[in-house]
Amino acid sequence: MKKVLVYYPFPLAEQANSGSKLRPHEMYKAFCKWGVEQEIEVILIAGTSVERAKQFQRLVSNGTLNDIWFCYMENQTIPLWLTDPGHRPKKPFIDRTILRYLQKRNIPIGVFYRDVYWKFDELYPLKGWRKKLMQMIYRWEERFYETYCDVIFLPSIEMEKYVEIDRPMIDLPPGGKQRVIHREENKELPVKGLYVGGINNEDYGLFLLLDALEIVNQNDSFIQLTVVCRKNEFDALSHEKKERINRLGVEVRHISGEELDRLYEKMDFAFIPRLRSEYNDFSVPVKLVEYLSNMLPVVATDCLAQKRFVEEGGYGVICEDHPQSVAEAIRIMIDQKERYRQQITETFMKKHSWVSRVEKVQRTLTRDVK
Repeated sequence: MKKVLVYYPFPLAEQANSGSKLRPHEMYKAFCKWGVEQEIEVILIAGTSVERAKQFQRLVSNGTLNDIWFCYMENQTIPLWLTDPGHRPKKPFIDRTILRYLQKRNIPIGVFYRDVYWKFDELYPLKGWRKKLMQMIYRWEERFYETYCDVIFLPSIEMEKYVEIDRPMIDLPPGGKQRVIHREENKELPVKGLYVGGINNEDYGLFLLLDALEIVNQNDSFIQLTVVCRKNEFDALSHEKKERINRLGVEVRHISGEELDRLYEKMDFAFIPRLRSEYNDFSVPVKLVEYLSNMLPVVATDCLAQKRFVEEGGYGVICEDHPQSVAEAIRIMIDQKERYRQQITETFMKKHSWVSRVEKVQRTLTRDVK
C-alpha cells in the first residue's frame, strides 16, 4: 500500500473559525477520504514542536515512514518556527530534521504557502525593529522552503510574483464542501441577496454594495439584502452608518454554523464586493467557495484571482468596484441567476472540491499528467 505524509508544523485549531484554521482540517479530511478510495495510507504529523518530534521518532522507529510516496505540508501566517504556544519553539530544528529525512530519500515535498501580507506595509501591523526582525524571519522561511520543497502551492497563481522562492508554483485555492441543498426557485421580486463577512474595513466593500443597492431599488424593491457579520463589528459602526443600513431595509444577522447554512438555502445569490487593491487582486476569499458550495451564484468585483475563478466556471457576474457597475451586475444577476446556478450545479464540485485539491497535489508531486 502506498503511503502519503501530511505534515503540519503547527497544532490544528480546535475551532476552525477562519479560513487559515479551516483549510488544514479540510485538506486532511480530504486526504483521508481520498486515501480510503485509492487504498493509500495517509499519515499525519502535526502539533507543537515537541509533539511533532515525538511523532516523527515513533514513525521512524516503527518503519511507518519507509517508502513514503510524497509529502504535503502547509505553513501558517507566522513563520513555522514560531507556531508553538507563546511563539517560543521548544524543538526549533525538528522541521529541518523531518524534511531532510524526506529529501534524502527523494520523497517529493510540496508546501502550501499561505500568505505574503507581511510584505505590505499597510497590512502588516508591526513597526520599527520588531517589523524588521519578523520580516527577516519570514525571508528565512522562504529560503527554508526553497531548500527543502519541490513545489510551492499558492492560494492563487496571481500571488506568484510576490513569493521569492525559486521553485515551481502551482495554484491551490480553497475547496468546496459537498452539501445537500433544499431550495425552491424564487421567481418573485424582491430577490434575496446575501453578504457574509467583515464590515469594519472599507476594502470589504459593504458600503459600496449599499450604494449599488440604492441605485437598484430607486424606483421599486428589486432586491432584499441580508448582511451576516460579527456583532462587535456592527456595534462599532457609527450611528450614521447604522441608520443608513436600517433605512435601506437591510437585515443584519450575527449567526454561524447550522443557522448560516439554513440562511444560505433561502438566498438567491451572494456578494463579494471587495475593492480592488494589490493584495485583493491575488487573494481568494474562503467565502467565495462557501457561497458556491451552497449553490449561490456570486456578484463579485474584478479583483484578479476571484474574477478568474468566477469567469472560468461561469459562476456569476463580475463588475468594477464602483456603484453603477455593481448595480448593473445585480440587474444581470436578477435575470440570469438560475443559469449561473445550473452551471455551479454541473461543474463546481467536480472541479473544486477539497478532494479535487488533493488530487491536484498528487498529480503535481508525482508528475502524473493524466
